[in-house]
Amino acid sequence: MKIITDLAEITEPFPKACVTIGNFDGVHQGHQYLFSEVQKRAYEHGGTSVAITFRPHPLLVVRPEVGIKLISTCEQKRELIELAGIDVLIIIPFTKEFAKTKATDFVNDVLLGKIGMKELIVGYDYCFGKGREGTTDFLKIQGEAKGFPVTVMEPFYVDGIIASSTQVRKLVSEGNMRAVRKLQGRYYQIRGKVQQGQQRGGAELGFPTANLHIKDSDLCPKLGVYVCQVIYEGQCYGGVLNIGHNPTFATGGKTHITAETFIFDFKEDIYGKPIKVNLLRHLRGEKKFGGADELVAQIKLDVTEAKEVLEKDSQEIKLSCEEKFNR
Repeated sequence: MKIITDLAEITEPFPKACVTIGNFDGVHQGHQYLFSEVQKRAYEHGGTSVAITFRPHPLLVVRPEVGIKLISTCEQKRELIELAGIDVLIIIPFTKEFAKTKATDFVNDVLLGKIGMKELIVGYDYCFGKGREGTTDFLKIQGEAKGFPVTVMEPFYVDGIIASSTQVRKLVSEGNMRAVRKLQGRYYQIRGKVQQGQQRGGAELGFPTANLHIKDSDLCPKLGVYVCQVIYEGQCYGGVLNIGHNPTFATGGKTHITAETFIFDFKEDIYGKPIKVNLLRHLRGEKKFGGADELVAQIKLDVTEAKEVLEKDSQEIKLSCEEKFNR
């Protein structure tokens, strides 16, 4: 997949470009359905499948007070769109100046002029341009006037639920990771470089953890303990993950939310190394314990339950360890 991060990089139109536009946060099954249709149309016409997205998410620029939480990083989005088989991904830098672009100018100058769009496929709820004037009705009128067909895809349902970024955010915040997996087609994943923590896990408790910080802009799952799967250097390991403020040892004041993972059968030093953590099942909420002994007793119970879940769902979990699902 060719990746373009500046419209100035496009020196000539793409051959018979079949285009889709969206934020594609999470690249859930609805997005994947959209991409498959773009691919199919491009193949039928011997053309190029093109996806256009924006960085950062437009709401972070035009309505920062909303405080939208992102399901996926830009890196994850690139990986998943490439996995979907799109030929060209255009990531447009979204600035306050770009936000002033009129929908008509975007169609004329970018879609038709720069990209050479021959066909457009969008989701049922997509809008763009200054004042969100670029509705699906607007696009259909533009297509009729300027000679490009516009297809508006219907909502994609999974078990009666619309696959949407909004719905994924809701389910993640509720800790319903089974439903999230259905809507995304894969487990919900957090990733980052392992940070130096308080080092209580190993020294005091006997359960050393790999710690990741949850950034304010990231979608934070429901606080508590999860069965998880850790991917490190292409290998998969089971584990238990606690997301929260570590209330048992909190000393007062505001604390950052941290994801602390005890990885089963793992002894490597991975400080500063990147890992990916798939969240499989929410076991329990975060709790303040009376002391270290009480906490250790609960962790042992969590580990036992997590291993039972991993054993029960071993075939499904093994499949998710394949490279194409590790995104």
